[in-house]
Amino acid sequence: MRLGALLTPSDGADARHIANCARTLESAGFDSIWSAHAMGRGFMMADPFVALSVAAAVTELEVGTAILQLPLYNPTDVALKAFSLQQVAAGRLVLGVGAGSTESDYLVHGEPFAGRFARFETALSALRGTFTDGSAGAGNVTPWVGVQGGPPVFFGTWGKNVERAAREFDGWIASGMHRTPEQCAAAIARYRSAGGGRAIVSTIRVMPGADLGELKVRLGTFEAAGFDDAVVMILPGGPSYDAVRALL
Repeated sequence: MRLGALLTPSDGADARHIANCARTLESAGFDSIWSAHAMGRGFMMADPFVALSVAAAVTELEVGTAILQLPLYNPTDVALKAFSLQQVAAGRLVLGVGAGSTESDYLVHGEPFAGRFARFETALSALRGTFTDGSAGAGNVTPWVGVQGGPPVFFGTWGKNVERAAREFDGWIASGMHRTPEQCAAAIARYRSAGGGRAIVSTIRVMPGADLGELKVRLGTFEAAGFDDAVVMILPGGPSYDAVRALL
């Protein structure tokens, strides 16, 4: 099983935080770098496209969004950002998308939380159209030849949509934050039965003072269940990247 890590929030004091974090993850042997998409929660996180552009420029690792809340964006804007990051990353981008599950993210955009699923479907359809042939509205964004078709699109979802992730997307991103390894194992069994490809369990929080033995067992459970990747979120004050990477 591959091991990735989410970029952690900073206080903004160190302009080199993202670059340094990315380089340290690469040196520690991590396989991928991810950015979450969270706003209005009492702290600020860098925009995923900005953060991952930095990470892609200073490492050779795969980069990905886990996940981008698609209803909060204009789909043409997402396509332009994704094409641009795909070019910077030389094809190493995975675009994880979903509707989101936290109302505060919608409040800061002035968007109704209740209508997010319908807006997700509309935005996804438009985004896929632009990825396919560059069309956007009444025009065309004319993507560079090297990025035509767009990056792989993974569905960050749960419940009844797990089978849909298998049928209609390039992969599935499951949240490991609020669900047990056993719940994740049951869900990936459904995903595989539906013919799903790459499966990622993300946002496995590693707190300060974390029991590394317990974390090793947890990661082993995800691996035994059949996940291709696990993505940890090592919070400030938590174990070193080297110590966590050594668990797999």
